[in-house]
Amino acid sequence: MRISLIITTYNWKEALALSLKSCLQQKKKPLEIIIADDGSRPDTAELIRRIAAKAAVPVIHSWQEDEGFRLAASRNKAIAKTNGDYIVLIDGDIILERHFIFDHAHLARPGCFVQGTRVLLGEQLSKEVLSGRKLHDPFCRRGVENRKNCLRSAILCRLFSYRDRGMYGVRTCNFAFWRSDALAVNGFNEEFVGWGREDSEFTARLLNYGLIRRNIKFNALAYHLYHSLNDRAYLEANDQLLKTTVEQKLTWCEKGVRSYL
Repeated sequence: MRISLIITTYNWKEALALSLKSCLQQKKKPLEIIIADDGSRPDTAELIRRIAAKAAVPVIHSWQEDEGFRLAASRNKAIAKTNGDYIVLIDGDIILERHFIFDHAHLARPGCFVQGTRVLLGEQLSKEVLSGRKLHDPFCRRGVENRKNCLRSAILCRLFSYRDRGMYGVRTCNFAFWRSDALAVNGFNEEFVGWGREDSEFTARLLNYGLIRRNIKFNALAYHLYHSLNDRAYLEANDQLLKTTVEQKLTWCEKGVRSYL
């Protein structure tokens, strides 16, 4: 499979460095890594240049001006740059288990998109990892908030993974979909301003388009570094946009990825 890995980031180069390191140590390498940068300072660009110069796969920096929280636009611009058939989307504060891309490739199915497994790292453990301490045997480490998610098992994956058509628990910090399906619904909706619900609304349109959601357990493991909560000032307006998509069963957004193709 030709898998394009997209990493979102904004002014946290220390976390991005760890995320990129884990991406480049994968058992199965992605076709390319695209950094969807929502306007970070020049030090992030310098970090990406240094890593890209030594990387075994292309590392592409997709940057846009800092005009506030514009995650949907940042992701759409990155999607437009992809060359793969399948896209795996993570955040820049995610550290990947070394079989992450391998698992996503194995679990991809036509007509489906995937919600992967997330392991939450506590504040103190996150500080230790960011300071250089390696994340060995996280199942046995203090500071892991959902310990069972550290287990990678083909048997448990078959037993506990499931399909549904709901939006509950959607988190695009570990999310995968076919590029053709993203283009069919015009990617992420850039009507969203500020943090919140743009991932749920994208999911709703994929479901309205007829796709099935696959919830993967005990495979495609991603370790999420602790960070403070985002500003929720625009959440009420964003909830209304999501409600409209759900009630009207929309599959298309007007301001989406097509404007960058």
